[in-house]
Amino acid sequence: MTPSTYTVTGHWIGGETVAGTAGTIPVVNPATGEVVAETPAGTAADVDRAVAAARAAFPAWAATAPQHRAGVLRRLGAGLAARQEEIAQAITAEMGSPIGMSRTAQVAFPAAVVESVAGLADDFAWTEEVGNSLIVREPIGVVGAITPWNFPLQQIVSKLAPALLAGNTMVFKPSENAPLTARILAEVAADAGVPAGVLNVVYGTGAVVGEAISAHPDIDMISFTGSTRAGRRIGAVAAETVKRVALELGGKGANIILDDADLPEAVNRGLMMAFSNGGQVCGAWPRMLVPATRQDEVVALAVEAAKQYTVGDPTDEATRIGPMASEAHREKVVGYIERGVTDGARLVFGGPDRPEGLPTGAYVQPTIFADVDPTAPIAQEEIFGPVLTIIPYADEEDAVAIANGTPYGLTSGVFGEPEHALAIARRLRVGQVDVNAGHWNPLAPFGGYKQSGNGREFGRFGLEEFLETKSIQR
Repeated sequence: MTPSTYTVTGHWIGGETVAGTAGTIPVVNPATGEVVAETPAGTAADVDRAVAAARAAFPAWAATAPQHRAGVLRRLGAGLAARQEEIAQAITAEMGSPIGMSRTAQVAFPAAVVESVAGLADDFAWTEEVGNSLIVREPIGVVGAITPWNFPLQQIVSKLAPALLAGNTMVFKPSENAPLTARILAEVAADAGVPAGVLNVVYGTGAVVGEAISAHPDIDMISFTGSTRAGRRIGAVAAETVKRVALELGGKGANIILDDADLPEAVNRGLMMAFSNGGQVCGAWPRMLVPATRQDEVVALAVEAAKQYTVGDPTDEATRIGPMASEAHREKVVGYIERGVTDGARLVFGGPDRPEGLPTGAYVQPTIFADVDPTAPIAQEEIFGPVLTIIPYADEEDAVAIANGTPYGLTSGVFGEPEHALAIARRLRVGQVDVNAGHWNPLAPFGGYKQSGNGREFGRFGLEEFLETKSIQR
């Protein structure tokens, strides 16, 4: 596709394009360094206009039946599926996700989420009787949504679908690094029957637009996915107006491989969960915890498997790891790899040098360290790149302590005899654990403990985040 394909001419407010007034922000293809689009640099005044549109649209949308809203969502999901290739190409261009992954995880998963949320309408307890009280669940109002660049469509759909089913309206700020799918989503939503003003998109930076959304007195709730640092700021700003805040933040997932695990399966799956999307996944497992007596076995398996993770042009069907989402992020990831070497971890694959044959672009070698100290920065801090740290443990008590020993608590994996692995999973202080590569379930709650955030997404748990509860005594 040519860069002109991705032209974004303005914000989407009240069902129409609204020109920006404060300059533009370039969107850079991290594989080539080319500017592929420009979006408006939004202002607080743009946020005011979007909030006014959302507030005006709220009463009529909230008054519709949940079944009507579910029908709109199903049409929205079908519209996304119909534009799958266009969306996939845009995501690959704006943040470097390999095209195969863009077509599946980046586009197909959001369509599945929309369908799963729409399916909640009939069976959800919108009202219930408790003694002499009628309990009524009502939309919270205007939702401000702020999303990151790593899964541009998935992250907003995970918020938009339950928010709309609940009867809310929304003001949405996409990441300035990956904003292209936001306009496609707005167009698909309008075609699906989402009324003007129910979904509004304001482009811009977190420091300007994100801050204005978080502070706005007419926004009733903030739903944010991104870094823990940014989440702290949003929580502090939103507290001034005592609005509800749902935060899905960073992670440092552990993959605990027990002594009775199927070792090749555990290592292969664990590597995939560390390197998928270039490791730019909050729910990744960048720490692989292994019995100390079997570390050499695990290292040999991991190194051999890592050779299959081809780095290169994200538009090539054979590529498994594309560029990092930006040059600045590449430098951050490389800095962590250099820190791991300096701190004495054993480098067994990859390293800080550019991948062979890729002298330009935001590319990083997939990297594996062994004999990693669990307190080292590369084992404690969110690198958000294709860096796996193999950490030996003495016994299961040690493994659980290491797994729980970071500020984060989003995801983890456990491999071993099923009941044994389940017992370990119950001891982990995280919001989601996969036992022996359990299948993704769009109805299961997703969210974190500790500094990985609060609130849940997906299924009825995600729907409940966007509802107020009223008690009527009779």
